[in-house]
Order: sequence, then C-alpha cells, then structure tokens
Amino acid sequence: MAIVSLAYAVPVILALQLARYPGMKPLILIMPGLALSFGITLSVAVVLEFTVDLYYLYVAFIVALSWSLLHYLLIAHYHTMKLAVVPYGRVESLYSNIGVEWYQLTSPSLVGQRVDGVVVDLKEQLPAEWRRFLSDCTINGIPVYHASAAQEMLSGRVSLDQIFDNQYGSLRPRDDYDVIKRVLDIAGSLILIPLSLPIMLLVAVLIRLDSPGPALFTQQRMGFHCRPFTLYKFRTMYSDLQGCDFTSEGHDPRITRIGHILRKYRIDELPQLFNVLKGDMSLIGPRPESMNLTDWYEKDVPFFFYRHMVKPGITGWAQVEQGYAAEVDGMVRKIEYDFYYIKNISLWLDILIVIKTIKIVLTGFGSR
Repeated sequence: MAIVSLAYAVPVILALQLARYPGMKPLILIMPGLALSFGITLSVAVVLEFTVDLYYLYVAFIVALSWSLLHYLLIAHYHTMKLAVVPYGRVESLYSNIGVEWYQLTSPSLVGQRVDGVVVDLKEQLPAEWRRFLSDCTINGIPVYHASAAQEMLSGRVSLDQIFDNQYGSLRPRDDYDVIKRVLDIAGSLILIPLSLPIMLLVAVLIRLDSPGPALFTQQRMGFHCRPFTLYKFRTMYSDLQGCDFTSEGHDPRITRIGHILRKYRIDELPQLFNVLKGDMSLIGPRPESMNLTDWYEKDVPFFFYRHMVKPGITGWAQVEQGYAAEVDGMVRKIEYDFYYIKNISLWLDILIVIKTIKIVLTGFGSR
C-alpha cells in the first residue's frame, strides 16, 4: 500500500512544482508524470525486494490516469489566469501574452472581481491610494507582481530591455545545485551511453554508407566560463561542405539524406553524452555555439557572453521553447530564454525541460 501511495504522491508533487513555469499545461504532465512515478515505484520495489502485485499496480495506474484526466477536463482546462493591471508605467507589453485574461484597473479597488494577482510597474511613483491598494492586496493574500517579473513568468524569457550590466555581473547558479547537477549528469550519461550505444553504432554505419567521410564530426565550441572545448556530433553534412557557419533556416544543401533524419529527431546529438561525461557539457543548458558564431553574436547581441556562466547542454530551455535560431533577431530571443534558465535554474526546471525534450524528439520541432 505504501508503494502505491508513493506512486500517487510523485506525480502530484511533480505537477505542483512544474505547473508554475511559463506555458506549462497540466495535461502534458499527466502521462509522463504518472509513468515516471509508477516506474520509479516499481524499480524501488525490485531493488528492495518488495513483493508487488503487478495487476494491482496496473489498476492503480489506470485509476490515477483516469482521475487526473477527469480533473483536468472538468477544472484545470476551464480555469484561465486573470491578472489585474495597475495603469501606471510600462505595462502595455504584458497584453501580448496569450492564455491570460487581463483586467485593467481604473480605480484602486477589486470589488466584484476575482483575480489571481495584480501586476504593477514598481519603478513608477504611484499615488498614495494605489500604494495602499497594493498593501491591502498583499495583506489579503492576493499576489502582487512587478511588471518585469510578470513578463518573465508568462513568457519564459528575461527581456534584454530590463537588464543592466551590473545585474548579471555576479549572477551564477547556487553552488549546491552545481554539485547535484554534476552528479545527475554523470549518472545520466553512464546510464544513457550503454543504452544508446547500439543506436550509435547503427547510425555510424548508415552515415558511412550514405556519403564518404567519417561518421563523427568534431568542432570547437565556446563552453563554460568562455573556455573552448571539442564537441562531438554525428556527421550530418557532406564532408567537403561541413564546418562553415551557414545560418540559413531554409533548405540547407550541405545536409545529407541521412542527416535530415538525424537532425529532425536529434539523433546527431547522441555523441555529446561523452562530452557530458567528460565535464565539458551538461545534459541541460544553453546550446554551445561555434567559435565564429560566438564572435559574431558577441558583437551584435547584448549580454551574449553571460550565457557562458553555466555549462552548455545537449538540450535546454531555449531549445524546447523556441527551436533553432541563427540570425541576430532569433538569437536575441534565444538569449532571453537562456537568461530565464540561468536565473531560475533548478532541478524542477531541468525535469520540465527533459519532459518537453521527449515531446520534441518525437515531433521533430525546431530542427533544420
């Protein structure tokens, strides 16, 4: 009974922790959360040699899945976040965020209104009655969000317009999570490398049969603390054309037939598990750019070098939210996603990225 209770508890905790992140819909957490929790529960039972009735566990999984879906369809799906906006300062950009019902206040009162929070530009000098209104909201348990914080919460990006150089000069992830993240990286790569080795051997053979040249492609990329490292990938381009920083997002004539498939499903990234094991990369973090592109972006994209405060990753927040980006405008948006990750880095955010990555691998989103 305790084992089944644990299986029920894990997805609930997972949903509560992950639902607070931008664009997070409970529906996409239900199946992976339940599958993860029941899988962990079964693994713990096997390791500890507990006797588990698999039929009973299966029935419990179906009941939990049905209940979770019913709860989403009847309650969560029909609840739209409603935020009241104090009409002072820079708040116009907030209205572009979808999935939120906006209510612009005309007076410092919420009488007759149900809201999930109040958004205000705290940099503005507010009249006394509005300051009292915000105090009353806080006392009565109504969240008050600074406009820039609300924008980050809803978009999953840290706007470069809101950043000043001294804000990020000392920013770095917590030391305790650095240690945890490295342990998880080592454990994850040690598990995934043996599991993916048969796939990697098959892919290497297919690459050699498809076009002349080596199966692996190596390139210098900018890494942690601006230290270059050698990145490993499966070769997806013709040998005589690869290595050039071609940034077109349309059809790329350099990509081989098998290369299109490898890129679409991110199979070309599998050799980077060895980069993770070596410590050059993490499983999750901002994608590393080539040295030439790094020089270009640092000239044209504000604060670009700050993304090197964390280790680059095989997948990351920008990859699951935006996909591929090459030109300056797309890279600016990508940097804003990277800064959100750096600012909010945690185990829960990494778990969310893993869940979204699985979905992306299955759909081919953001490939080129």
